[in-house]
Amino acid sequence: MGIGERTGAGRIIRPKWLIAALIAVVVLVVCGPFVYTRFIATDAPGALSAGPATGDPKGAAGSASADGTWRAGPGSQAGYRVQEVLFGQDTTAVGRTNAVTGSLAIAGRNVSSGSFTVDMTTLKSDRSQRDQQFQGRIMNTASFPRATFTLTKPIVLETPPAAGARATATATGDLLLRGATKSVTFEVTVVRDAADQARVSGSIPVTFADWRIPNPSIGPIETEDHGTVEFLLTLRR
Repeated sequence: MGIGERTGAGRIIRPKWLIAALIAVVVLVVCGPFVYTRFIATDAPGALSAGPATGDPKGAAGSASADGTWRAGPGSQAGYRVQEVLFGQDTTAVGRTNAVTGSLAIAGRNVSSGSFTVDMTTLKSDRSQRDQQFQGRIMNTASFPRATFTLTKPIVLETPPAAGARATATATGDLLLRGATKSVTFEVTVVRDAADQARVSGSIPVTFADWRIPNPSIGPIETEDHGTVEFLLTLRR
């Protein structure tokens, strides 16, 4: 008797292996993503942050002027954060790189100018398949290898940044992604650890279509139509 042949009474008999295969497919589709996201996938790293201030703002270093040019160095990072949905299971995609260069100038309580560049070809996440999509179809880093933020108006701090102090302020500038430039405004946190050391962090909301970035969704993986660019700059004067 062949697969699914009818009996004399007209009843179809299907082999047990076929029924088992169908059950296995259902289990894989329904339970596979849950098992992956809960027991296999690694937790996404937390948002980049300048963290707490160290040092004593009332000490000799705290009273030192912050005026001058500050350059990004070791410890600087930048990347993206995007929410994904795999068969109804929520995950967070995060990619990062240390290839960050640039500088800013401080005069009194104003950050008067600044520009930073990220080598997009070096961004990596915890999944090589995601990285291939990011470098190719999504960001086309072969044609657009750099992302740049340039301050277009001064950042005004409440007080000159003293060593050991932490402050927040609003930054406005031009963000270049995938060959498109848009003006953005976002909050930054400034921490000055010592007379010649500081950290600056922030996150920039990005709606993909505004920068002509294709929606990252592919196959069973769906993403929101937006994400964030996040950064942590470790600066030395």
